[in-house]
Amino acid sequence: MNFLKFLVLCLVWGLTWIAVKAGVDAVPPLLFAATRFVAAGLILSLWAWPTARFGEWRRGDVVRLAAASLLMITLCYGPLFWGMLTVPSGTAAVLEMSLTPVALLGFGVAMGQERWSWISALAMGLGVVGLCVLFAPSLGAGATSAVGLAAVAWAALSYAWGSVLARPLVGRHGGALLSGATMLIGGLALLLVSLALEPAAGRALTTFWGWPAIAGWLFLVLFGSLVGYSLYMQLLRDIGPARAGSFAFVS
Repeated sequence: MNFLKFLVLCLVWGLTWIAVKAGVDAVPPLLFAATRFVAAGLILSLWAWPTARFGEWRRGDVVRLAAASLLMITLCYGPLFWGMLTVPSGTAAVLEMSLTPVALLGFGVAMGQERWSWISALAMGLGVVGLCVLFAPSLGAGATSAVGLAAVAWAALSYAWGSVLARPLVGRHGGALLSGATMLIGGLALLLVSLALEPAAGRALTTFWGWPAIAGWLFLVLFGSLVGYSLYMQLLRDIGPARAGSFAFVS
């Protein structure tokens, strides 16, 4: 079952790059990311609410949830979507997809959720080389800024850090509730940042985005978030951060 979940996650999250690019070309990037996660988080939270056991939550769990939400959503997708304005999609894919599983292994080892293994390290290295070979024709094509590259790199590190923080919560409180809560909390924080920093964000909330951007947004909400994010949380709980994060090499 975990293998099937992994394959679906690779397919769905591999296609999200197309949807993201269609959206950020027409809509302020932080707003595009924020509205996607707020919508998906609200839907999933309402679905998981009847079976939630809120009496079992401790103060430490709430603090960990807040930190994981900010790291996995606000401080990850905000810089990622913004960075893709100046970084070609091929370059962004290599950088983000290479760093994510490596960072998941590193944070997992540092926080006692993974054991260091030279076999795992060699596998990660092979995956990075494979990505570089795959995207070599598009590396460096188009306008690229050092700040944009740094934003994409930070997104991978932030997501890995948040994932390792979230794993114990998934085991205690369930994947559906954690997926909905992290997306909703992180999405709302990102929405506030967008309205504060993006001059066109307020206007974009009341104007037509164009069908490519709308189609990309719907794909990200339905498949990228409701399906993909939920599967990732389950895999994070069941097989650990390093193995779950290896989706990046396949997708």
